[in-house]
Amino acid sequence: MRIAQVSPLFESVPPKLYGGTERVVSYLTEELVAQGHDVTLFASADSVTTAQLVPVCERSLRLDRHCVDQMSHHVRQIEDVYRRASDFDVLHFHIDYLHYPLSSRMGAARLTTLHGRLDIPDLQPLYRSFPEEPVVSISDDQRSPLPWLNWQTTIHHGLPSKLLRLHPRPGQYLAFLGRISPEKRPDRAIELARRTGFPLKIAAKVDRADKEYFEAKIEPLLKDNPVVEYIGEIGEQEKDEFLGNAAGLLFPIDWPEPFGLVMIEAMACGTPVVAWRGGSVPEVIEHGGNGFIVENMKEAEAALGKLASIDRRRCRAIFDARFSAARMARDYVEAYRKISWAMGERESAAAAS
Repeated sequence: MRIAQVSPLFESVPPKLYGGTERVVSYLTEELVAQGHDVTLFASADSVTTAQLVPVCERSLRLDRHCVDQMSHHVRQIEDVYRRASDFDVLHFHIDYLHYPLSSRMGAARLTTLHGRLDIPDLQPLYRSFPEEPVVSISDDQRSPLPWLNWQTTIHHGLPSKLLRLHPRPGQYLAFLGRISPEKRPDRAIELARRTGFPLKIAAKVDRADKEYFEAKIEPLLKDNPVVEYIGEIGEQEKDEFLGNAAGLLFPIDWPEPFGLVMIEAMACGTPVVAWRGGSVPEVIEHGGNGFIVENMKEAEAALGKLASIDRRRCRAIFDARFSAARMARDYVEAYRKISWAMGERESAAAAS
């Protein structure tokens, strides 16, 4: 198939450091190419891909200190995509709803994967204005606030099978990886380490929007804390050692997490996950198989005592069976073909009338 992948421009594809959506776009794009599809990627010029790259801006916008108006680049990106729409069998958008005013008026076959949270009140009237736009969820739970959208399917994220390797022996510390923010609850991870004496390593970035939270709530917890080490933001190349050498990953969320890529990154290393129940967690974690789902701090403490009971090879096997990039790409190709067929049927019916 001839497929256009339309990525956000905030990070390169793949990101140099932290980045969830753009990383998934990269994994999907590369796997689609490997499976023989003709893929064009609309992304920042510092992206690296085996697909045909259409550079929209010189560099990823988060790292571009000279960029003042990020939205201007996305508007131009959408225009570029639709000027070339006839070159593709399907357009796959990863930029939320930004393209909807054009998409709803153009006849091109398209899908939008919604990567973020949908429980924001402002989204209700917006999506009510575009009820026919075909969308894909990254977990079944993600759909809960907007069950009436034109959902096509749920496709869980996947990782390249060789990206991270199995570490068969557990390490001596707990890992927290991702982003410092109130909904990710790094304070819970720190409190758990304090209570149990289990060493904790935190590898996380601090966005400008979360700087005040970090300085007021988290930084004081790090000072003179012998069991917690704050590493900061790490890149793709460092994840294998960081996650693989951990006894377990802490995922102490306090929000409806749409997916949680770090959970399957840990699983790929054979590292079990201790996750607070919420959002996609019950869809990803098999309690007792690749980790434990907990409701509170007491249950989390008990779960740490059972980490050694998790077979790290089984943890990796669950990843291979359910969360590979190859499986993700096959699922998307099936969705592409269905939407392309449906669009063709609609056009034929319109022509006949």
